[in-house]
Amino acid sequence: MKNKEICTLLGIDYPIFQGGMAWVSDAELAAAVSNAGGLGIIAAGNAPKDWVVNEIRKIKGLTDKPFALNLMLLSPFIDEVVDAVIEEGVKIVVTGAGNPGKYFSKLNEHGVKIIPVVPSVAQAIRMERNDGVVAMIAEGAEAGGHVGVTNTMSLIPQIVDAVSLPVIAAGGIADGRGFAAAMCLGASGIQVGTRFLVADECNVSEPYKEKVLKAKDTSTLTTGNSTGHPVRVIKNKFAKKFKAMEDARADQAELEAFGAGALRKAVVEGDVDNGSVMAGQIAGLVNKKESCKDIIEDLMKGYEEVVKGLNI
Repeated sequence: MKNKEICTLLGIDYPIFQGGMAWVSDAELAAAVSNAGGLGIIAAGNAPKDWVVNEIRKIKGLTDKPFALNLMLLSPFIDEVVDAVIEEGVKIVVTGAGNPGKYFSKLNEHGVKIIPVVPSVAQAIRMERNDGVVAMIAEGAEAGGHVGVTNTMSLIPQIVDAVSLPVIAAGGIADGRGFAAAMCLGASGIQVGTRFLVADECNVSEPYKEKVLKAKDTSTLTTGNSTGHPVRVIKNKFAKKFKAMEDARADQAELEAFGAGALRKAVVEGDVDNGSVMAGQIAGLVNKKESCKDIIEDLMKGYEEVVKGLNI
């Protein structure tokens, strides 16, 4: 692989990040990815400090490889979770769902590498101006979960041209072809979420995994568009009801009440009819369960075959 910048920067073998998915990306999944040579990411989500500390300590017992913690900046516990990052000696954080500006000083003081998720060129430029930001994840609208409005194919080259830091491409990537396409657009690496949902080491419910495995190219939609916070999910009873409520112009409070706890319901309880099954548009390409090691090896092999064929 020609571009080793991000690997050298973070101490990983392959420029492959595992997406930080709330209720999904725990210490076991992240450790398996890190042990396979990628960057495993624990998702703090809305979890309290005690849970986050437990997961950080757990992953340290499962791997001696680099890992990251995803900070969900809208979490009611975010201040405590940032304290946990410092106290537990986490070296890399990924930030999303908000502005990490107020935490830069503290993170910089302790040498934490910061990698924000950005949905637009304007935000990428703002993030690059801050000390401690070493790279950024540009996430297109094809991704699962909370998404922006610009698709990956359009977003990546524009952000690459606008900033000098390494850019990790996210959204709609699940095999070596997508990997190679992202690198051709100027990315320094990729982030993969949906494919890791069905990894052997992923602790989501079996009904959730089956829902992803049975998905087709048209199986997802975005809810929450009326609130300004669109979320890509697999179509089910919950998603269709949420969409109908939006079409009927339900107010934000009513929508939030209906959606409260929906992700946990699907991930933990296995209720994939009445829960939120977050997954990307690429779910239709994900058709078998594998170990994280096998997933990463397949991504690398597929990438190298494409590059060899293109002679680049």
